[in-house]
Amino acid sequence: MSVQTPPTLMKLARQALLRNEALAISALQKLPWTLFPALFKDAFHGRHTRIVKAMVAAWPFPCLPVGTLMKTPNLETFQAVLDGVDMQLTREFHPGSEKLQVLDLRNVQHAFWNVWTGREDGDCSAETVDERPVVKDLPRYALRWRHLKVVTDLYLRLRLNEEQACFLKWVQQRKDFLQIHCMNMKIWTVSVCTVKEILNVFHPGHIEELELNTGWDVSTLARFAPCLGQMRSLCKLSLARVCRNAFGIGIRTADREEKCISKVIAQFSKLHCLQHLSMNGIFFIKDHMEQILRCLRNPLETLSITRHHLSQSDLNYFPLSHNLRQLKHLDLRGILLFASCLKPLGVLLENVAESLESLDLQGCRIKDSQLTDLIPALSQCSKLTKVNLLDNDFSMPTLKDLLGHTANLTKMSVEQYPAPLQCYDGYGYILVERFAQLCLELMDTLRPLRQPKRILFSTDPCHECGERCVYDLGLRLCPC
Repeated sequence: MSVQTPPTLMKLARQALLRNEALAISALQKLPWTLFPALFKDAFHGRHTRIVKAMVAAWPFPCLPVGTLMKTPNLETFQAVLDGVDMQLTREFHPGSEKLQVLDLRNVQHAFWNVWTGREDGDCSAETVDERPVVKDLPRYALRWRHLKVVTDLYLRLRLNEEQACFLKWVQQRKDFLQIHCMNMKIWTVSVCTVKEILNVFHPGHIEELELNTGWDVSTLARFAPCLGQMRSLCKLSLARVCRNAFGIGIRTADREEKCISKVIAQFSKLHCLQHLSMNGIFFIKDHMEQILRCLRNPLETLSITRHHLSQSDLNYFPLSHNLRQLKHLDLRGILLFASCLKPLGVLLENVAESLESLDLQGCRIKDSQLTDLIPALSQCSKLTKVNLLDNDFSMPTLKDLLGHTANLTKMSVEQYPAPLQCYDGYGYILVERFAQLCLELMDTLRPLRQPKRILFSTDPCHECGERCVYDLGLRLCPC
């Protein structure tokens, strides 16, 4: 029979306070400040809204990272947090009495709770709680709290959830009294007018990460472009699903479309902190990569261009760009390269041999002769930890040659290779026994050079079930 550890005296005391809300609220003025975090967590998770509101109003630390506690959002508890901030805002000002400086609503790991919820001692007193009703119309003396910072991430889809709608209404009414910082903004399938309204509250200059996956055409993106240009702190930009313009009959012209593209690209010159750039399904990148890369103010650490097309002139410029000389991550998944000359890509890999950590060329349909142009450069990329070459067309001799040149890639943790072409019959169906045999031969080629940590060989998706046959620690067949 298992024996449960009895609760500590402090835990029993917290449970007693939570059972008597009036007592808990009145006790806050004498509660040691080191006990606030543990009691707040219990009150928050137990949805004791009156205690949560009172504790926010009396919070004795500079930061309240409540976002990490909101794994399962609850509108009433969230509203109690905002009401507690309002109690701070409407309290009569006494110099030096304010404690809370940052309300962090981001759902991220925060060391604060790990440090303080384990403390069971303390001798400092918290600030007296003001139980006056929350005032929604803030008086002029609330301007003293302009330094109170509210930090959040915002994920916008077609419709706002209850917590988002509540929060946006709250910040719109108090934007003159607070510093409101949105660090990470994700926008999916939202109109450009709605996004502009939101950016009137969350100043673009504070945004550090932006993901735009809206299905806009380039004309709509051009209307948003001035907002993008204001994001001077942006470190990471992800653009997805931008399609051609659908102008009215008779006025769709290449000149108008090109002006929209130029207006968007011009904003990159204003993004002084940009280091990570991802473009997924963006039609206008073809023949515009030189223009984009020349606009950048800093070298990129990450370049991801997926699921569209690159021209030969785009590829030719890659090794010439100084903004690609410090790449750590290169992702060209789904860019069809079977008809391209990859020698410029090989030169780029040589340029970044001392920095490149991951390379993803899945689904590029690269052929033997093209891979041969890349092998010498790949063999020099000693910091590589991840390589993905699935869904390309390599023969057994070429794969053996590739693996034979990886002796220096000792930091590799994940490597994925396509099944050799010799594993398929004339109709493209996998020959299972042949697949297993050739994979064993490839492993025998590699093991004398280095011991792979995680390596797999995978076929193309099966014609019947859509699943793959995979060889890693052993053979895993598709269901059919």
